[in-house]
Amino acid sequence: MALAGCGGDDKSKETLPSAPDTIDFTTPNFKDGAAIPKEFTCDGEGKKPTLAYRQLPAGAIELVLVVEDPDAPDGTFTHWTAWGIAAAPGGGLAPDGQFPAGVKEGKNSAGKVGWTPPCPPKGDKPHRYVFSVYALHTPIFIKRGADPDAVIGVLDGAVARGQTVGRFGR
Repeated sequence: MALAGCGGDDKSKETLPSAPDTIDFTTPNFKDGAAIPKEFTCDGEGKKPTLAYRQLPAGAIELVLVVEDPDAPDGTFTHWTAWGIAAAPGGGLAPDGQFPAGVKEGKNSAGKVGWTPPCPPKGDKPHRYVFSVYALHTPIFIKRGADPDAVIGVLDGAVARGQTVGRFGR
């Protein structure tokens, strides 16, 4: 099922709301715009990457993570959503994609809760995997396992965001 939603070209539009791009959001596992190593994909172990976020805006209370493949053939494929991430002064780190207790994850476009690794159809051009973190001034109250649309729906009014993009093709 995860394979069906991960093919396409660079003509798709970003589906996430805009916000000031002031959060420094990175991963030590690959550079922004570079290839995602095999171990983080369906051709490898499917591991979650480590995520680092810094320069959070004053007054931010909560962070929301959304990872999407905008190049999927049937429209944007959501690979991961997480929320309830504390916006600690100075930033934070999620080693191997593991957030502190209390963080909730939603369903991805494959219908599973949590991370679905990149897995575009064989023969497609490499897809973009857009990792976005949003800062909110108010907490959100969505139950674990929420659909991607419910999570994305709370991002309007975000006070900041950070993005990093990885590419993967098979």
